[in-house]
Amino acid sequence: MAAAGATKGEKPGPTLKYGLKHVTTLIEQKEAKLVCIAHDVNPLELVVWLPALCRKMGVPFCVVKDKARLGTLCHKKNAAVVALTEVNKEDKAKLDTLGANFTAQFNDTPVRKWGGGIMGLKTQRKLEKRQKALEAELAKKTSAQY
Repeated sequence: MAAAGATKGEKPGPTLKYGLKHVTTLIEQKEAKLVCIAHDVNPLELVVWLPALCRKMGVPFCVVKDKARLGTLCHKKNAAVVALTEVNKEDKAKLDTLGANFTAQFNDTPVRKWGGGIMGLKTQRKLEKRQKALEAELAKKTSAQY
């Protein structure tokens, strides 16, 4: 028995794909249009390689706040990764805008900046003490020569 609104042979509407293996396959086949990765996946090694794969395949991705939020989208408790493969025609422009924004924010500018080279307070004090000792020793040597 068919559903009231669906006719036989009609393609189902756009759906949200979830699951790490499934989303990985979609990215590799370049079927995913947008990928959302949760930031609190445990262990992190499950998804740490996913942004590199998305960059390599040219798929826009974003990192979202909570895997429970992604889970509510797909009617589950949690979801580490979700992907959009297709959308309605009227939402295509919005998806393209989101994809362009996420590409600019996440794909094009990977975080390659390490620390600013600022040492901790203890290390700074230790280096200051060492520098003063060197200056005092140098002053002794110069005063002893005269």
